[in-house]
Amino acid sequence: MDSMKDGLLTDRQMEVLRYRKQGMTQQQIADIIHTSKANVCTIEKSAMENIRRAKETLEFLYTLDATHLCTIPSGTDLFEVPGMIFAEAEKAKIKVKYDTISLINRLREARPQSYKARCICEDVQIYITDDGEIYFG
Repeated sequence: MDSMKDGLLTDRQMEVLRYRKQGMTQQQIADIIHTSKANVCTIEKSAMENIRRAKETLEFLYTLDATHLCTIPSGTDLFEVPGMIFAEAEKAKIKVKYDTISLINRLREARPQSYKARCICEDVQIYITDDGEIYFG
């Protein structure tokens, strides 16, 4: 299984993530791959960190083709964000590809660290492409 030999995840990391996705505990995985639970925890943490860094790199790449639309200030209610994006996009004469719920979900997926409950807890940069794709910086 050398499919991702030069990829961001080692074979061991992929194996652990596959087992975790199947719902196994770290202890069950440790028993299967003959290592300690602490080692499985370390492998999983490293894998998730590699994935996080890859996502950030991709977002950066996408924003190169996008225009900065606005900044959502820290303290904003999560549910006010779509309206702000729609208003700014309208001024820029660009139709946003998403509805309100989709925008909230995209923000939640792209920037899980940027909100607590319903409150944005750090400034979030919003970028938009000419065809209405939205990215969060």
